[in-house]
Order: sequence, then C-alpha cells, then structure tokens
Amino acid sequence: MLWKSVAAIVAGLLIFGSFPPRPYWLLAPVGIAVLVAVLRGGARLRGGFGYGFLTGLGFFLPLLPWTGIYVGPVPWLALSAVCAGYIGVFGVLTRLLARLPGWPVWVALAWVSVEWMRSSFPFGGFPWGRLAFGQADGWFLAWAAVGGAPLIGFVVALVGCALVALARDLAPPVRGRAAAGQESAAGRRGWQRRAALIAVLVVALPGAGLLLRSALPEAADGDDSITVAAVQGSVPRLGLDFNAQRRAVLDNHVRRTEELADQVDAGEMRRPEVVVWPENSSDIDPLRNADAAELITRASERIGAPILVGAVLINGDRTTTNSVIVWDGAAGPRERHDKKIVQPFGEYLPMRSFFRLFSEYADRAGYFVPGDGDGTVRAGGAQIGVATCYEVAFDRAFRDSLASGAQLLTVPTNNATFGDSEMTYQQLAMSRVRAVEHGRALVVAATSGVSAIVTADGAIEQSSELFVPAALVATLPLRSETTPATRLGGLPELLAVALTAGAVLFAVALRRRNNIAERTGSPDQGAKSA
Repeated sequence: MLWKSVAAIVAGLLIFGSFPPRPYWLLAPVGIAVLVAVLRGGARLRGGFGYGFLTGLGFFLPLLPWTGIYVGPVPWLALSAVCAGYIGVFGVLTRLLARLPGWPVWVALAWVSVEWMRSSFPFGGFPWGRLAFGQADGWFLAWAAVGGAPLIGFVVALVGCALVALARDLAPPVRGRAAAGQESAAGRRGWQRRAALIAVLVVALPGAGLLLRSALPEAADGDDSITVAAVQGSVPRLGLDFNAQRRAVLDNHVRRTEELADQVDAGEMRRPEVVVWPENSSDIDPLRNADAAELITRASERIGAPILVGAVLINGDRTTTNSVIVWDGAAGPRERHDKKIVQPFGEYLPMRSFFRLFSEYADRAGYFVPGDGDGTVRAGGAQIGVATCYEVAFDRAFRDSLASGAQLLTVPTNNATFGDSEMTYQQLAMSRVRAVEHGRALVVAATSGVSAIVTADGAIEQSSELFVPAALVATLPLRSETTPATRLGGLPELLAVALTAGAVLFAVALRRRNNIAERTGSPDQGAKSA
C-alpha cells in the first residue's frame, strides 16, 4: 500500500509537470501510465478511489495555489480536494474497466468522461487542469482541430494506458515463463503480436499529431485580414485590491493606447483597425460615468480605431455585468459581449449565507450575473468571438461565437488578482488550444500580462512581459472555414460519456456474475464469465 500510495502521488506530480510554464508535455502520458499501473494492481473499488484521490492531490495542489494567494489556503485546499475527488472517481472506473477486452480504450474514455463531469458539476464545473491544456507545446496539440480538448485528453490518456499494456506484455516474468517453456508457441506469438500492435499505437498517436500539424492553417491564410492591437496597461497593485485605484487602471490603458498612436504617427507601428483592451480595463462604468466615457472616447479617436473595452457595468438591480464593449470614438458604445460563464466564489458566491460561515472573504465575492448573446461583437469590419478570462477554459465558450460567424477570436483577461503566479501561463495555453481547435487567430489582452498574439496553429507570434505596459500589433487573417472540431461541437465528449457508461454497466454486470460464481463455487461458470 505504501509504495502504491507514493506512486499515485508521483503520477499526479508528473501530470502537473506537463503544464506550463514548463515545456515537459510528454510527462502527461507517463503520469497517466503510472496511475493506471497502480490501479490495475488491485480489485477493490474503494482502493481505486483512494489511489486516484492521491494522484489528484499530487496534481491539483501544485497546479492551483494561485487560487489562495490573497485569500488564504482554505479555498485552494478545498478546491484541490474537490478536483482530486474526480480523479478518485476515475480510479473507481479504471478498476471496473481494466479487466475488459481492449481496456486501454475504455479507460481512456473514462478519463474524458471524468473531465466532462468536472467541467460541468457543481456550479457549472471547473475545467482547469484538463490534460489538453498541458499540451500546447506538444505533439498532441493538432488533435484539437479534429475533436477539440476532449480528443487531446483521450489520445494522451490512451498513450498512457498503452504504455502500461506494453509493459505488461514485455514484463520479465512473461519472458521468463516463455524461456522456461511454460508457454505454448501460439501463446508466445499472441502476446508478441499484441505487444507489437501496442508499440505501434504508442508511436502512431503522437506521430499522427505531428502529421496533423502540417494540415493546420498557415499563419497568413484567410479570406481577408485585419490589423489588431492588444494593449496591456498594467495595474498600480496586484491582488484583490488591484482595482482600488480604478481610475489609475483606466488611465494606464488610455496612456498606453495614446503612446501607440504616437508610434503610429511616427511610422513606427501599423495603425490598428481595432484595439483590444483587457478585462477590467475600465472598472468605472463608462455608461454611467461621463469622465470614463470621455477618456475612452479620447483614446479611440486618438488611435483612429474602435476599442474593445473590458468594463464592469452596474445594472439597475445593483448587480454587475462583466462586459466587453465596442467603443467607436465619438459614436460611443456599440455592440457588447456580456460574460456568460461567470466564476463562482469570485465573481459571484453561490449559497452566500452558507459559505460566509467559513471565510471572511465570502462577502468580497462579487454580484456578477451572466449575460446572453452569441459571444461575438463586430468591430473594424470583422466578426470577433469573445471569451472573457475564465470563459476560455470551457469548450462551449467559443462554440456560439463560431456558429455566429466569428472570424477572429479574443480573450480579454485580468490576471492581476492572482499575482505573480503560473495562472497566466496556464490560461495562455488554453487560448492556444482554442486557436487550433477552431482554426482562428486569437488575441489575448491582459491587464498585467501575459498578452499575446496566437496564430491558428497555436504558435505565439508575439507576447508581452509580466507587469510591463505593452502594445502588441499584428495583421491577422480573418477566416470563415471551420475545423472538424468546430463542426462536431460537443459530440466527441458526449460520445465518450455514452461509451463509458455502457462499458461500466457491462463491467458491473460481469463483476457481479463472477462474484456470484465464486460464492456458489462454480468454476465453470466463473471461467465462462471471465
């Protein structure tokens, strides 16, 4: 039990090691292999949950410390434990499915299903830490264009499971029995053929990812093009009180935009046709505050382009909306995207009266309400899909945008509330996966960094430094062609869930039948069941 527990924790650490800012993406299938090897070493479902839970702690505890930077360790530990519970569920499913023929496929599908569960429940789910989001620099990334993040997760998990199957077939005891003549020639040929097929699978899946990469759109391929600027104004301070000087944050973004205008006038930079400011760049509601409106108008006129302004809007019932407004110079506000997936325990607090019993920070959670709409705004003659900060973690965030004709994607984000942590790099990796998934160039505009220009193949064309005011300008293609992943939408994930459910039902029935056979002492029946 001790070495299995240690191995389970190591498995979680290996999966964590595959996530940015580290480039060690290959650790993910190795971590899955270690976990599955531990789980296949026993039959008790309770033990499967326990080892899976330990792996989850080894993964999520180092992945999510940014959630507790300014509010203490309780939210971080609680969230990590809840997420680890889902890996515990995967452990139970693996113990059930690992005795079925073709078990690596069923176990890999179970991983996708558990990620779907975690991304959906409770309170809308928490998709952070999906296997796909650690693969932005790896060979598996191009699979996103075929089936999105779920397919990447399936392929990575399948390679990990195949490594375990290969190790079993090549294990010294097997070779020893064969050498001692304890195995028939037909039996030896059987496991040798199986091992060869599994080895081909281990090599072919990442190799296919490399081949798929060559089919991704070139950086300049498109129906038309648009010059875009992402402005990072930075903030006066980090943490939950970053916006205590809300006017200073707005001033920073106005100042950096006007500096960009000076560079354009001097011929040092191309004039953008649209400018993207980050989330929370104007926490002073410009629809209610004339001073804020005047500043934004001045910046838009000075740069000669509409600005996508990340603003906090106050509603009539005193709730708030996290919005991206197209501000077109003297014409003022045009279309807007109201954030549809708001963050529980941050932007709003479910069951507020209950959770305030445990933390004084409960009342600091916002009163944001989700918006509706199709997730796009029109600016600079282009249809632009918007996923604000937390939204980019969810598969559904850009689906409505693409269905509404988004030609370019943007992720305005505010990472100042999470300090100097890995969170910003984890989120940037998600944006890169989304760019490949939908075959669109993508613009990340962050308050304090990292802002980036991402091409449709997931490459970072330009990026800013943390906490340094910056303006990134690039001419990007506008595309109307869609990827298979965009056209399939959520079908691959739902298919994985359905197949997993069917396999689990079959495995439970088989397990029960074998248990009955053992209790009744019927070896023939037990052998038949096996």
